[in-house]
Parts: sequence; structure tokens; C-alpha cells
Amino acid sequence: MSFVKTAATAVAAAAIAATGAFADGHASTNLRIQTHYTPENNSGKLIQKFVDNVQTMSNGEITVEMFWSSSVVKSVEGFDAAATGILDCEMHGGGYQTGKNPAFQFVGDIMGGYDTPYQQLSWLYYAGGLDAAQELYNQYDMQLVGWWIYGQESFASTRPIASTEDLKGWKFRSPPGMETMIFERLGASPIVMDFTEIFTALETGIIDGADASGLANNKGLGLYDLAKHANYPGFHSMPSDHLACNKGVWDGMPEHHRRILSVGMESLALQTALQTEIANTEALATLKADGVTIHTWSPEELKKFRNAAQGAWDDFATTPEAKALVASHRSYLQQLGLVD
Repeated sequence: MSFVKTAATAVAAAAIAATGAFADGHASTNLRIQTHYTPENNSGKLIQKFVDNVQTMSNGEITVEMFWSSSVVKSVEGFDAAATGILDCEMHGGGYQTGKNPAFQFVGDIMGGYDTPYQQLSWLYYAGGLDAAQELYNQYDMQLVGWWIYGQESFASTRPIASTEDLKGWKFRSPPGMETMIFERLGASPIVMDFTEIFTALETGIIDGADASGLANNKGLGLYDLAKHANYPGFHSMPSDHLACNKGVWDGMPEHHRRILSVGMESLALQTALQTEIANTEALATLKADGVTIHTWSPEELKKFRNAAQGAWDDFATTPEAKALVASHRSYLQQLGLVD
């Protein structure tokens, strides 16, 4: 007997394991979901509220077992773990999967596109984005259930960052991927390094600044103890986390379970955006009082960055799926008046 399962068999087994019925005939759905967040941080607390909402709205028909801090597989492996039935769903982000298809960049971190989470979410829900993204996810046996976006990220810098001119020669920590392409074109020197190395690299002068997270999160990390310049509101990066589920598991759920999960994600998205906005506003006041200089970019400078970003979009979009998503974003951004 062979102990090697095909991917199709594994997916079918996962669907059977996730769905069932109680003794009284009511449907049951039991989901194993991994996230890279911890239960203690703000995002983790919001996930716990999402889980409680889902379980309560379903009257206990849906149960969720959360695996925190990528405890089953690495964050980048969560998508495949769900697609093959090791997990049922995952709450990471599409940006982790650009190695499969660069199209995932444009459902993960569009970069230089929307100003607010609400604009980006409106593309997903009201401008055809969900259908376009769904085609991509379904190719890999996954279902995109929804997004949650905490908002624009801000830089931490030891020198002024008030315009594109200030980016010339600016050494900063960058994640890998399209971001390095954009900033190199603007004269900066992005250095790809692990998140955990940022503080020491700033302290020793290896870098002048860092792309880490949003303003409040950066403050919480202590980055502004070393770097006395920040930009707010941000403009360069607004990553979207997702809930994505094994397609077989999703299709095997009764419709009202799918609806509860989808609506639960819409609630999570709104709560995340609102809470982050409050946290950033509070952090902004504290940082100003502590002597951190806040740089707000002018519309003209923002346009320069968007132009550079759009050039990188076209170069990064090397597959039909990526080209289609870029065209969709660009069309909607034009409707919003954010690009020409």
C-alpha cells in the first residue's frame, strides 16, 4: 500500500474533515486556521473577535481552531498548507505568494496606489476586484474569503524624508520584491533584511531608516527612540492580510456558513481600519511631543512616487493574471482621481 497521497486526495480528505453534521442534523464546520500574528497584539485580538463573531453567529455550527505565530508552518508556506489540506484556511497575505505568480503582489501590497484602506477595500468589493482576485486564487485550489487592511505604513528615519529628493542615497530596510525596484528608481538604496534586524541596523548606522509598519506599530517597536523623522500619513505601502481557504473545504460548506465567514471578514476589515486610525492618531500626538519631526508629503511629491510605482507595476506584472489585475487597479485609481 502506498502512503503517498495525491494533492487531490488530500484536498478531498480536508473537505470531509472540515464539514459534517451534528446528531440533530444541523451542519457543522470545523476550521483549522493559521496566522502569523500573536494572540496578544492588536491584530491577534481582532482575529479573536472575528472567531467569536463567527462561532456566535453560527450558533456553534462553525468552530475555529487558531494556530498563532505560524506555529504549524512558516508564514510563506501557509497558503500551500491550506491548499493541500494540512490546514483548512490561513490568515497571512497574498504578498507571500509572488514566487508562484507575480499577480499576488497586486492582491497583497499594491504599493503607491490607494490612499486609505477604504479605497482599497472598495476596489475589492465594488469595483470587480474580488472576482478578479478569485480567478487567481482558484487556480491554486484556494478561495479568497476577504481582506483586512490596517492602513498606510510609515517610515522611521534618522534623516529628513520630506520628498522624493530626500530619498536619493537613503539607505533603508526594505522587504524583498517590487518595493526594492520602486525605490531604486528614485535613487534610494534599499537593503533587504529580516524584520528582527531593524533596530540594531538603525542603532549602528547600517541603515538610515526602515520600512517596518504603521506609525503606531513603529512607535511600539521603539524605532522612534533612534530615528527622529517619520512620514504621516504614509503613501508607499498598505499591505492587505487575507482569509483564504482550501477550495474543497469552502465548496463543502453550506451556504449560510460561507456567508457568515464572508460577513465576518467585512466586519474585521472595518474594525481593523478604524482601530488603527485611532492608534496612529494617538501615536502621532505623542511623537510630536517627543520631538519627532513628522513629514507630510505634498500632492506633487505623492504623484512622483505613484508614477515611479506604476512603472514598476508594469515591469513586475509579467503574467496575464498580473497584467489583468494591474489594469483593474489602474482603471479604478483613475476613477478615484488618484492617477492620470
